[in-house]
Amino acid sequence: MKLVHNLRELADRRRELRKQSTEAEKLLWQELRNNKLELKFRRQYSIGGYILDFYCSKKRLIVEIDGPIHNSSKEYDSIRDKHFRELDYKVLRFKNNDVINRLESIIKEIKCYL
Repeated sequence: MKLVHNLRELADRRRELRKQSTEAEKLLWQELRNNKLELKFRRQYSIGGYILDFYCSKKRLIVEIDGPIHNSSKEYDSIRDKHFRELDYKVLRFKNNDVINRLESIIKEIKCYL
């Protein structure tokens, strides 16, 4: 199966999601951007038809921040995560509140994986 990164059809949606970032996404992005963890991360990056919150290609790491909408989409998230694991990606998921209240420990967990 050929994976397609950053499909043109999703460009507008990715741009829209970047403009509508949650507080948690903004906080985490400040810690991930500009190679602050010595690796390049991208935000609102797409692989296939899925748009990821954050992605580090060198480590095949996907970082997802789950807000309230994810409470009703747990099955979808589970299927999506399984799909990426089967393609040899690592998926880390954090709740919005955890990023806001425990940012340092979230960064440590990401660094631990890296």
